[in-house]
Amino acid sequence: MTAMVNGIEMDYCVFGKGRRNFVILPGLSVKSVMLSAQAVEDAYKVFADEYRVWLFDRRRNMPETYSISEMAEDTAEVMEYLGLEGAYVFGASQGGMIAQVLAMEHPELVRKLVIGSSAARVERNADSPLNEWIRLAEKRETEALNLSFAERVYPEDVARAYHDFFVNDAATVTDEDLNRFVTLARGTEGFDVTERLPEIRCPMLLLGSNDDMVLGRDASFEIIEKMRDRADFRWFMYDGYGHAAYDTAPDYKERILDFFRG
Repeated sequence: MTAMVNGIEMDYCVFGKGRRNFVILPGLSVKSVMLSAQAVEDAYKVFADEYRVWLFDRRRNMPETYSISEMAEDTAEVMEYLGLEGAYVFGASQGGMIAQVLAMEHPELVRKLVIGSSAARVERNADSPLNEWIRLAEKRETEALNLSFAERVYPEDVARAYHDFFVNDAATVTDEDLNRFVTLARGTEGFDVTERLPEIRCPMLLLGSNDDMVLGRDASFEIIEKMRDRADFRWFMYDGYGHAAYDTAPDYKERILDFFRG
């Protein structure tokens, strides 16, 4: 489905029959998350009885430069249009950055917040994964991009097991996909809401990874240090599941569900 509001075109899918709204804001991906919508529905089926689950993509008609704050504002516009006030929100990686801004700027939209493998600020040095991915995407080296993405995001055994999948998938990546990816990856430039974290007034859960090879474990601990004295803040760090612990840790969804229920 596509929401069209105030010039924004944003794809989303929805599943579940619950009375409460659960919004998922995914991380950066080479191709649209909508192509994996069925896999997401299968992964989050534990929520389907209690929640109406909404998975949002970034806007279709994005500008040439597109910051995290702009992504958050566009998401807020679409959520308001769909009547999703007081939602339970989970943002993974870049989606977690968007979710933080959403909670700060539009507290009426977020009842509880979970961020996974994310950061309150992004420092991109020349050797950072984001810069490497941007270079590969701009050079149209799709196989190298897919393999680098897999090796950084997933644990070594997972990246190795799915090596052929990532190689074959590279052949389906279009120039439009690559341009979109570069725009979104560059959107993290200058992102820093570290000092604004106390503006998040809703209960919050952070799920991080000690072996995060994309943003690093310190990104989670910077948030923890800012929020740990809050009685409504919880956190947990995974070991052995990589940046994509949100996909690979077997108890990840249950931790989110328990937090929402609490």
